[in-house]
Amino acid sequence: GKRDWIHYVQVFENRGAMMGASNPHPHSQIWSTGHIPNEPATELERQAAYQVDHGSCLLCDYIAAERQSGERVVVSNEHFTAVVPFWAVWPFEALVVGHRHAQSLADLGPEEVSGLAEVMRQLTTRYDNLFEVPFSYSMGFHQAPVDGKTYPAQHLHAHYYPPLLRSATVRKFMVGFEMLGMPQRDITSETAAARLREQSSVHYKQR
Repeated sequence: GKRDWIHYVQVFENRGAMMGASNPHPHSQIWSTGHIPNEPATELERQAAYQVDHGSCLLCDYIAAERQSGERVVVSNEHFTAVVPFWAVWPFEALVVGHRHAQSLADLGPEEVSGLAEVMRQLTTRYDNLFEVPFSYSMGFHQAPVDGKTYPAQHLHAHYYPPLLRSATVRKFMVGFEMLGMPQRDITSETAAARLREQSSVHYKQR
C-alpha cells in the first residue's frame, strides 16, 4: 500500500440492529490495520499450503466443484458464484467467489465488478424474500494484504454471516456448547441453498 504502516484493508457491512448496525441507511465500512487479522491470516495460510500440495488455487478448485455439483449454489453468473459452503456455521451463511483468480477488489475488471454486484444483489434479495423482512447479516471481503509482500495463493471472496433461522424473529445464538465446544448446524447447507434458490429474484416490496 501507499502507507507502509497499513498491512491489511477490511471492507465489511453490518446490516440490521441484530448485527449491531447503528445507522439504518445502507452503508459499508473500511478498516485498515497494521497487521493481518486472524481470520484472513488463517485463510492465507491454508490457501498457500493447498497451492504447495496441489499446485493449484484452493478456491478456484472449490468453486469449480461447487458449480459442477450445483446443490449448494444459490446464484451464479459468468464471473461470480454464491454458495452455502459445506462448512457453514450460520443457517443461511454464504460464500461469494470469483471464477477468475483475482487477489483483491482492485484487480477486478469492469465486467467482473458488475458481475459481483449482480450476484450480491440476487443473494441479498433472496435473503430478504426468505422471511419478507430486511435480512440482518455481517458481510465482508477477504483479499490480499497490502504489506508489500506477494500472496499468489490468495483468492478474493466474500463471506455473509446472517443469524436468522426460522423466522424474522427467531435467530441462531452461538452460546453454550457452540461457544465452548464447536458449532452445530440447524439445517444442512444443501437445504439452506435450496430454500434460497427457490426465492424470487424480485424483491418482495416490489411485487
